[in-house]
Amino acid sequence: MLDFIESTTWPTGAAPAPDFCGEEDRLTVLGSYGMDGLQDDDELNRLAAFAANLCGTGIALVSIVEEERQRFLAHEGIEETETPRSWSFCAHAMLGSQPTIIRDARENPMFAENPLVTGAPFIRFYAGIPLISSEGAPLGTLCVIDPNPKPEGLNDLQMEGLEVLGIAVLRRLEAFRQSNRAVAAIEAGAERLQFVLDSVPDIAWSAAPGPVFDYFNARFTEITGQPPCKSVEDWSKVIHPDDYEASASKFAHAAETATVFEDQWRLRQADGSYRYVLSRAIPSTNDPATARWYGTLTDIDDAYRISQERELLAGELAHRIKNIFSVISGLVTLHSRGDATLKVFADTLSNNIRALARAQDFALKIDTHDQGDLKGLLNVLMAPYGVPGQSAVSITGDTVATGQRATTPLALVFHELATNSAKYGALSTAEGQVSISVASEGENVAITWRETGGPEVTAPETTGFGTRLVTMAVQNQLGGRLEQDWLASGLVTRLVIAADRLAH
Repeated sequence: MLDFIESTTWPTGAAPAPDFCGEEDRLTVLGSYGMDGLQDDDELNRLAAFAANLCGTGIALVSIVEEERQRFLAHEGIEETETPRSWSFCAHAMLGSQPTIIRDARENPMFAENPLVTGAPFIRFYAGIPLISSEGAPLGTLCVIDPNPKPEGLNDLQMEGLEVLGIAVLRRLEAFRQSNRAVAAIEAGAERLQFVLDSVPDIAWSAAPGPVFDYFNARFTEITGQPPCKSVEDWSKVIHPDDYEASASKFAHAAETATVFEDQWRLRQADGSYRYVLSRAIPSTNDPATARWYGTLTDIDDAYRISQERELLAGELAHRIKNIFSVISGLVTLHSRGDATLKVFADTLSNNIRALARAQDFALKIDTHDQGDLKGLLNVLMAPYGVPGQSAVSITGDTVATGQRATTPLALVFHELATNSAKYGALSTAEGQVSISVASEGENVAITWRETGGPEVTAPETTGFGTRLVTMAVQNQLGGRLEQDWLASGLVTRLVIAADRLAH
């Protein structure tokens, strides 16, 4: 009759599955619905009321058969919400494949002596639609009851309507079960997430727009000994007084602009001591009015103090190295005094030492995990020759990473090129110019030194100390190659060095 209705549960007209008719299995499925939450459900009550009105009966029930009782989740026409299972018409009706119709219970041998027939509500007529779960387990019925017999039973419209209402009841039951399962899955997932968040060493938190802090993992209270913060002002209890104002102002700006927040400050521990933390927070959207915030506090105290000690040590080392360079330069000058031949060599050596000192300053500014920029190093090395502020030397090209190890040989190379240019090449005249270009060429970096506007130059007949020094530095220390063209317009020197070697 109802083939046009798509059932979301057990097929209409099919008997319950034998595997779920055993009481233990049936009760297991029944328990999965959480029927307590459906007691006096408004939707089920409306369906029951409509069933009674449709069928012209005084009573209609959504009856669920439990182990010891039948429970009426919805009831129209009676006040009772349960009866013993042994009295239940529905316990029999739910096992059938078709609706159960009893026109006069007094004439039915199975029910004639039933207390519900011999006593209130004096059942005479009964029609029950089986309620079968999606697995095939019988749960109960949607039934209509009347104290008067109905020899004619129900007409086709009433039967069809009652079956439709039975399907609606089943859909309500199934939707409630699925909702409970979804909630249980969400709660289980939330419990797992909470366990993970409470297990990590970092403090994790979230805040609603405002910001109003609404979540902290267990680590916050474990570390600080304080209850979770609710407002920005509450953070003053756990942030070092010297750090609070600046960090709060920085976070306020991030909240106003919905931009990533990051800062370092000292977090008060439960014992009253302070440790440095990296505080980071990101907004969920770029709209300050609606953005939620998710943040972490990571303990960086040990790394911070090591960094501070390293910077102090680097500063002391730089000071001592400068003193050593000064002492060496002084000794060279002292021992060459009065000897013209030695003085020429001493001046060259002293200039090299000063170039190395500048390169050393540059190298010490490079963090051990980062690199400097090659053009930045060249600017430092060429500063005595008019960079910046004058146009005698120009430096252009790509940005290329340069590590600490590469700075010393590069200093020797470019100091020698600049010294020779100042003596014999472009930098020896007011009109002369030197251009240095840096180009990334795949795995290599090419540095081109080009002189123009100076006196005409020719290749030297012999290789001097400076040239040998440059060649050694490029080949042995940088693993590169050096090419020189002595053009009439000026010297062109090209260095090709592997990018990874340069970055060390």
